[in-house]
Amino acid sequence: MSAEAADPGAPLRRRSRPRIDLRRLGRVALRGPVSRDRLPDAISHVAEAHRAHHPDADLAVLRSAYLLAESSHRGQKRKSGEPFITHPLAVTLILAELGAETTTLTASLLHDTVEDTEVTLDQVEQQFGDEVRYLVDGVTKLEKVDYGAAAEPETFRKMLVATGNDVRVMSIKLADRLHNMRTLGVMRPEKQARIAKVTRDVLIPLAERLGVQALKTELEDLVFAILHPEEYEETRALIAAADREAALDTIADDVRHTLREAGISGEVLIRPRHFVSVHRVRGKRGELRGTDFGRLLVLVGEDADCYAVLGELHTCFTPVISEFKDFIAAPKFNLYQSLHTAVVGPEGAVAEVLIRTHRMHKVAEAGVVALGNPYAHDAASPPAEPSDERADPTRPGWLSRLLDWQESATDSDTFWTTLRDDLAQDREITVFRTDGGTLGLPAGASCVDAAYAQYGDRAHTAIGARVNGRLATLSTVLGDGDTVQVLLAHDAASGPSPDWLDHARTPAARIAITGWLADHPDEAKPGPESAAPAGPGLPGSERPAPAAPDGGAPSAAAPARTRSGPRAAGVVVEDPEASVRLAGCCTPVPPDELTGFVVRGGAVTVHRRACRAVAAMREIGRAPVEARWEDAEGREPEAGCRVTLVAESFGRPHLLADLTEAIATADAAIVSATVEPPSEQRVRHTYTLRLPDAAGLPALMRAMRDVAGVYDVSRAQHPAPAG
Repeated sequence: MSAEAADPGAPLRRRSRPRIDLRRLGRVALRGPVSRDRLPDAISHVAEAHRAHHPDADLAVLRSAYLLAESSHRGQKRKSGEPFITHPLAVTLILAELGAETTTLTASLLHDTVEDTEVTLDQVEQQFGDEVRYLVDGVTKLEKVDYGAAAEPETFRKMLVATGNDVRVMSIKLADRLHNMRTLGVMRPEKQARIAKVTRDVLIPLAERLGVQALKTELEDLVFAILHPEEYEETRALIAAADREAALDTIADDVRHTLREAGISGEVLIRPRHFVSVHRVRGKRGELRGTDFGRLLVLVGEDADCYAVLGELHTCFTPVISEFKDFIAAPKFNLYQSLHTAVVGPEGAVAEVLIRTHRMHKVAEAGVVALGNPYAHDAASPPAEPSDERADPTRPGWLSRLLDWQESATDSDTFWTTLRDDLAQDREITVFRTDGGTLGLPAGASCVDAAYAQYGDRAHTAIGARVNGRLATLSTVLGDGDTVQVLLAHDAASGPSPDWLDHARTPAARIAITGWLADHPDEAKPGPESAAPAGPGLPGSERPAPAAPDGGAPSAAAPARTRSGPRAAGVVVEDPEASVRLAGCCTPVPPDELTGFVVRGGAVTVHRRACRAVAAMREIGRAPVEARWEDAEGREPEAGCRVTLVAESFGRPHLLADLTEAIATADAAIVSATVEPPSEQRVRHTYTLRLPDAAGLPALMRAMRDVAGVYDVSRAQHPAPAG
């Protein structure tokens, strides 16, 4: 792409290969055609870098791609005055040094032909195949004449969608932006700043998520130089004045000696920090020591060797335990694997140490580029289906989520703003579903985000969740490794509450919630306070609450009315003349085992033996009274029985109506009902019911539990006051 740039300073670069003289290559490119059998001199450096990673690569296709690119761009110049062909050559060299395979390099050479010349995608496909066509099309910008101000965001949308099918599209774009940033100085300052901000907000996070650290770090330094020139110059002066490698030499030699003594074969390197890293460390620690300007890198052959090195370092040096991180056992979402630790060297100097295999190092530097062609598999051994998003680096979870939500962001401004916000979340967690699957979410995500990640628009009916087996509200923030089960209502007409937006962190959730609320301005889910209408015994009802059991004060938590009279209760006690009533705290029904206590006025209150009030009565010295059901002596029991049930639920519209319907379907009659004030979106309903037969109680409780939003139904167990 033809955005221009000049080197803003001298950021740290990879030292494996000297900088190529692009002006010289431009002159070479203008010398005209070369022998059919000879590789053009202008791409000999690309071929050399490519063969270093892929010794058996066929270079004929690169020769053909170069000849097409050179001829089609002939006569075009960059704003710097260089022949335009130097740009695709430089982009291709960047990718070749990272280890990209031949198809990626071919597309990289051609990536501007369709956009800036008369070459068509059909011509590209005809000569180089559909893969190269797809990659070239993926990085081709949309015309500003067609899209106006939306051209840039819609171009990025197009590239991201293409990346969803082939990550090599974004690899080419990142290398393209890096070369443009290197030569951005020929642009006007305001255009430099605009391009640098887009690079900071979009391209650098994408490079981080794709694991291409070699590109990310240089892009960070180039952006730093443009957007924060004073801090950049201060940092450059600090680095120039510091003897970076000497400060770490002694510790590096000690580490090498330690590994030799342990018989571990490994390479110990001093790895200078790039400018932005030094700036961050300075902001964190204040005054810098020599060891703060770099880190030690230990490269070994096998995973097990990494842990062997760690053990030796922690044995022979004083480790800084708080700095230890194991990204081998738990890789980052961008493929990164390494052990991080820090040890104390001579005179108390602390050196950070990275331990990884050579393969891990290649992936840490080049990310998805190091995968080669991730879509070319041996036909004899096809790849296994990925078990979760981490297993398929060609379609990481964050990218899948991005592609999902962008479909709903039809407005370009919404897409562009949301994309930047999404990419700003630079840490990811993994939570487990109860069906064995996993969800990748940004750090700080809540159960609302998990609901939309798992169910899409069905999450509009979410009523709560279980996190690690315990009931939780939708606002609960999830941690890495949590197990989450989202609870959905059966009522498909219900929808999200506006306050869900306060807890949603993922774009998918926010866009879905906002869209539903916009489409249903008069139907937004009310809060728990309005989940149930006023009724008998409910807040707002004119009807007074029933008296508490055993003659206590009225209580919403104990609404059941007492029954009196020796025959009315269907219970026989020791004193046949005593007035008998069933305790409202546990509302016994046949065949519950019974016990009674004499209360004021000589009446006997009968409880279930398992009631908590029984233990309380015994503790204060009350003597129990024997009690049993009348039908135990062969008498006909009283028709029907009373019972008090407590239903725990999440607040939602129509909940009371649904519970009432379930109760009526079970042939039970509601004597009284109360609803306690909601707490954290949870509502507690207490019903005193009359059943035609106590045998129907289990079925009634099951029916109430099946109502959407209800997570528990139990017999009333609140303690009764002592008589």
